[in-house]
Amino acid sequence: MSIHLKREIDKLKQMVLAIGAAVEDNVAQAVKALRSRDSVLAERIIASDQEVDRKEVELEEECLKVLALHQPVAIDLRFVIAVLKINNDLERIGDLAVNIAERALVLSKLPPIDIPFDFAGMTEKTQGMVKDSLDALVNMNTRLAWQVCAQDDDVDAINREMYFQVQEGIRAQPERMEALIHCLSTSRHLERIADHATNIAEDVIYMAAGEIVRHKAEDYVPQGEDFPEKN
Repeated sequence: MSIHLKREIDKLKQMVLAIGAAVEDNVAQAVKALRSRDSVLAERIIASDQEVDRKEVELEEECLKVLALHQPVAIDLRFVIAVLKINNDLERIGDLAVNIAERALVLSKLPPIDIPFDFAGMTEKTQGMVKDSLDALVNMNTRLAWQVCAQDDDVDAINREMYFQVQEGIRAQPERMEALIHCLSTSRHLERIADHATNIAEDVIYMAAGEIVRHKAEDYVPQGEDFPEKN
């Protein structure tokens, strides 16, 4: 790898990490706004999405510039392609954080509901998956990426449990149906964030190992060393 290409690759890493940190924080703040019924914080999250969109466009343009000027091959080419795909996943996570903030705005105007939704636990898991997927990207750590893929089932299970809690809540308190439906939507948004984190992890595995694991990541998690890096 030439010095100039290495510098550009490092720049892409920094840019994708910056977007990742921003959307990860937005998710946490959006759920905080929902739990604390903070409409001001929710509106701030919604407004911040324009900055995420701007960074997403800048990173895409930078990737295209690297492809055009340096014509990378092998693992460097896979890295740039993976960053392009990951960039899109991160932008979608940012959009989902906005969706949660919008639910928080609505719920802040409705009477509070007293059903033990595990938003804190679900948020912690999804944030951890996003963070770990990005750490796997930077460190070329396929083992960590596989772990992210394996955690997706846990978030799916929480989302299913949330559905049953909402169902029971509507039966017990039909007058709270609107608020309960918004809570269910929030759960679904968090589940989708976990899906995007899994997409990122799968792209990391492809980038580092040349292994396409879509549709089979749930069935196999390596027990030995990480996949050997392919050139």
